[in-house]
Amino acid sequence: MAKRGRKTRTKAGYTISAVAEMYELHPQTLRLYEREGLLTPSRTEGNTRLYTAEDLEQLELVLKLTRDLGVNLAGVEIILNMRKRMAEMEKEMRAFVEYARQEFVTRAAASQNSTQNALVRWERPVLSRASQRDYR
Repeated sequence: MAKRGRKTRTKAGYTISAVAEMYELHPQTLRLYEREGLLTPSRTEGNTRLYTAEDLEQLELVLKLTRDLGVNLAGVEIILNMRKRMAEMEKEMRAFVEYARQEFVTRAAASQNSTQNALVRWERPVLSRASQRDYR
């Protein structure tokens, strides 16, 4: 066990007692958050929970939603799932924009090269509007 006032940190992360002390929570609350799927700490070979910096960020978000905004655990789960989906969509959108940009550059270069090396240059015809009397 950790001494009071000291953070217990192992190679992989913080122990449950250290996290509970840091955030003024009961360890059972952290276990509840894990059962509800709100936190997923890693485990040692001895099955001890270890909380990483990412786990602590997630915990801080959960605590902000529950303590400051009054959201219940079901609402927190929905919010976390939506944030995850939004992050995935943002990643996909960035990949698509990068693909479209590269495709545009590639096609523009290919188009420019094909017209410069043409045997016969072709110019776009000038079109004008015909009047009704031209067709009588």
